[in-house]
Amino acid sequence: MEEALIIFALLVLFAFLGLGAYVTVKVVGAAKRGVDRTITQARRTVEDTTLRAKSFGQVGVSGALAQLRLDLRTSMRSTQQALYQGVQADASLRESIGLFERLSAHGYELDDELKRLEQEPDRQRIAAGLPDLRERTAKITKAADSLRWAARDRAHRFAEDELSVLSDQIEMESGALRDWSPEAVDELAAAAAAWDAQQAGPARDRAPHGSAQAPAAGGRGAGSRGAAGLGADGRGAGADQAALNQAPPAAPYPWQKTRRPESTT
Repeated sequence: MEEALIIFALLVLFAFLGLGAYVTVKVVGAAKRGVDRTITQARRTVEDTTLRAKSFGQVGVSGALAQLRLDLRTSMRSTQQALYQGVQADASLRESIGLFERLSAHGYELDDELKRLEQEPDRQRIAAGLPDLRERTAKITKAADSLRWAARDRAHRFAEDELSVLSDQIEMESGALRDWSPEAVDELAAAAAAWDAQQAGPARDRAPHGSAQAPAAGGRGAGSRGAAGLGADGRGAGADQAALNQAPPAAPYPWQKTRRPESTT
């Protein structure tokens, strides 16, 4: 029994150690990715600022190369942001992202070439190759801009269609809320009258049954009171039996006079 407890405790200890190591690796990896992302963004910002300064502050080949790199990087970055943000709402942009990744390979190659040419001492040879570099940069930026604007136009069209449908629904609801025409009021009044008639019908059907039961109950009450009066009288048992066997007198009408009792003298 003690050996089993020891083995179980060791297993629990090793499980906690493994879980702690796994969590530590994940946290360190996330922190490293965050630091790398921050460093990459900072380096990109510094490079863009440097290129912008060179394009405005320098003339000749250096300024032209800096302007080409700045145009290329700006166009590619804007297209990347537009596509990766749009694919979250429109899954059909995945194919466009695949095309953009293929275009990015050519963009990276051209950016690296322009970066190397900035350190090239032979300025005349670079100046001779500038028309070709401008043409390649224009092709890549034009393709990237086409993808970006197509994605934005698609999102804008979807937003317009949804807004049109929503506007039509709101107009229909507004028209229904403003429908206070006499025809609608008459229909409501007729419906209310029909409902009242349906509710009054069962009440009229129940009224005769109640009035018929009332006289019967009165007759039974009068008979019971007569029997009680005869039982309380001082006559003999024969008189009581004869009185009980006699038919009850008819109920007098309101205009008839009360019968006088017969005198025993």
